Parts: sequence; C-alpha cells; structure tokens
Amino acid sequence: MCAGGSAVISRVDDLSVANIVLRIGEPSFLDSPAFQIDTEEILIVTHRQSSIQNLELETARLLFAGRGDPSVQVWVYASEEDVQEVFDRVVMAGGRVSPSAWLAVNPQHMSDTLVNEPNTVGILPRRWKVGDAREVFSVTTVPVLAITQSEPQGVVQEILACLQK
Repeated sequence: MCAGGSAVISRVDDLSVANIVLRIGEPSFLDSPAFQIDTEEILIVTHRQSSIQNLELETARLLFAGRGDPSVQVWVYASEEDVQEVFDRVVMAGGRVSPSAWLAVNPQHMSDTLVNEPNTVGILPRRWKVGDAREVFSVTTVPVLAITQSEPQGVVQEILACLQK
C-alpha cells in the first residue's frame, strides 16, 4: 500500500491546487519536477465493422485532416488534452485536425462511441481499448508522468516512490 494508508487521494478540477498531476506524454513545456511512472501506447481505433483497415501514417493524417472517406466519423479530444497533444505532434505533424471532427470529452466517451457507433474512428490509450473496438494504427508509446509543483516531500514523495515500483 502506498504512503502507509495515510494519504487521501481526491480529484480536483483546478490543477494548480493538485499535489500530483498525472499526464500521458511529455508536455511541450515543463518547469516543475516530473517522474515517469509508466508508459502508454496511443492507438487509432475503429468500430469493429468499420471499412477502415490497417492504416499507415500518411493515410491516418489524411483521414483526420478530413480528406479521407467522408462517411467515416472522425473523433478527437480537445486540443489541450494530453492524448490529443501526442496525436497532433506525431500524426498530424503540424497539420490540423478537420474542424468537422467529433469531440470526445474523455477516453470513456471515446471508447463508448467507438464500440457502439458504426463507421467511427478515434484515438485511445491502449488501456482504454475494450470490447470489439479494432486497433488500426499504433501512433506511439509515451511516458506516463506524475508532475508535482515542487520537489516532493512527505506523503507525496512516498506516493511517487510507490507509483514508480
């Protein structure tokens, strides 16, 4: 058990008050301590009955830019979401996602959509790929970071040590 059972973990909306922020992938700018606690693979996933088969990087880029099959619903996250930042950097490489792309509010929403809606394609961390969703492209593998506002001490340091095991 991490921190000897003395820690209280709660989710906050204001990240500025969080002792530890978890993030998939490296931010473009980092000015506080960060500790790698795992890795995560980012995937492009489709509904099991989608006409989309295995993609290559350029085909994926065209599809998400809105220049692929118009009958396919493309799903992404808000541009400031960590998974979307990784996708934009690796797949879009400076290009823009189509303005007609649908917006998922979180990985659970994306996963539910890709499993339940035919002819959809979207982005998921591997750990969120469930059910009959089908992987069609592995974008990349990135670190999962625990970011703190200052050098961790006390219970925060204990939690980070435990997460790194």
